[in-house]
Amino acid sequence: MSVESPVNDISPVVVVLFAAMVGIEGVFAAAEAGMIGGRMGIGWRVSAIEDYGVFGSLVQLMWERGEWPLEHLIRFVSYPFLHANFTHMIFAAAIMLALGKYVGDRFRWWAVLAVFFAASICGALVWGLTKADAGLLIGGYPGAYGLIGAFSYILWVQLRSVGQPQIRAFQLIGFLMMIRLVLGLLFGSDGVWIAELSGFVVGFALSFIVSPGGFVRLRAFIRGAGQT
Repeated sequence: MSVESPVNDISPVVVVLFAAMVGIEGVFAAAEAGMIGGRMGIGWRVSAIEDYGVFGSLVQLMWERGEWPLEHLIRFVSYPFLHANFTHMIFAAAIMLALGKYVGDRFRWWAVLAVFFAASICGALVWGLTKADAGLLIGGYPGAYGLIGAFSYILWVQLRSVGQPQIRAFQLIGFLMMIRLVLGLLFGSDGVWIAELSGFVVGFALSFIVSPGGFVRLRAFIRGAGQT
């Protein structure tokens, strides 16, 4: 009798992303508890956020000047691993792990990475350019929402193949955005939903290309749309 793996054969890249989020948060938590770093350790989280988080004003400034220094471009791929606290991290990591498992079972490892980081980058860029009072963006949510986009693409293809209403593929993102709307009405919105929704759109659109057979499927879809 075979024994199933406790992690259900999760894609290694998803495990690495999860471990990076948890590991970095663990270091910050230990430092803030005085376990490591001494007095300096208390400020590690704030220093890391200042050096590797995405600031809306900085995005707008780089866009206006047309200058994109490497030291600031790094922020677009580092901010997903920085969180305000453990709770902020664990929800983002849990979504990423669950959706990453599903997508990783169907996409190649590099496609999972492409979706996660493309969603993170584009989500931060759109957020920084569209929110007039954009402040600080950190956390793995835009990348996780990119994986939700890939998940929705997979369902979209499956529903299309059996002739079912493809709108059902967007039930999850609709539910999450509804929660965002309610929380925004009750407590005010920080605008992060812009990055999350942008990440979802990027993840869904990119899946047309990076999914197995995706490019062929996209070409057939375009041809079919052109003939209608």
